[in-house]
Amino acid sequence: QVQLIESGGGLVQAGGSLRLSCTASGRTLSTYVVAWFRQVPGKEREFAAGLRSASGTPVYDDSVKGRFTISRDNAKNTMYLSMNNLKAEDTAVYYCAANARGYVGWARYDYDHWGQGTQVTVSS
Repeated sequence: QVQLIESGGGLVQAGGSLRLSCTASGRTLSTYVVAWFRQVPGKEREFAAGLRSASGTPVYDDSVKGRFTISRDNAKNTMYLSMNNLKAEDTAVYYCAANARGYVGWARYDYDHWGQGTQVTVSS
């Protein structure tokens, strides 16, 4: 069983940057597909970015493409989401996720392991 612990959320002005981290314990993250989702109150948790392996091609939702970068450091058992040019509409709770299914899924049910969530607030 893998446990995921997130950090790095906070308050930032529009146009600013943040980097979220998600560190795994219990299992090595290198064998998992990793992803970031986000959720605002009253809405479904939505896919933002996913990465199958450290050398794999990342997958992004159109709403974050060109501004967010997903990456992973297998030696540190950690995944990251670098967010640039943040907009007010990026305000959400961000969750890291992992699955051992071998594919980057876009749905919440594609992932078996979740972080606790970290709040990102972008002020306009």
